[in-house]
Amino acid sequence: MAHTSSRTTIVFIVVALICAFVPAFSIEEAEAKSLWDTCLLKISPKCALDIIGVVFENLTITDACCHDLVQEGKMCHDTLIKYIAEKPHLVAHETEYLKKSNDLWTHCVLISQTA
Repeated sequence: MAHTSSRTTIVFIVVALICAFVPAFSIEEAEAKSLWDTCLLKISPKCALDIIGVVFENLTITDACCHDLVQEGKMCHDTLIKYIAEKPHLVAHETEYLKKSNDLWTHCVLISQTA
């Protein structure tokens, strides 16, 4: 029980950090619950922020986070990145962000296959 509570707290922190990182991050309540239930619980808070940093700030990602990303799944990765990229202050560069997201996915799949 303590592990679940701890994990839930960490996920809340990730969502708060994402909201702070991208202030316009807001999605419909039903969509947020679906994203929460299916995606955000599958990845560590640090890796979630690293993934966002790679796509939106040209940061780097560790092999361990690549493994987490692949385990999270392409649908979850694409959904989260698309929600962020569609925000008004980012939408002008959405195509660039989606390409970087796909490049990151391809890189991480290759890293995961070599381990």
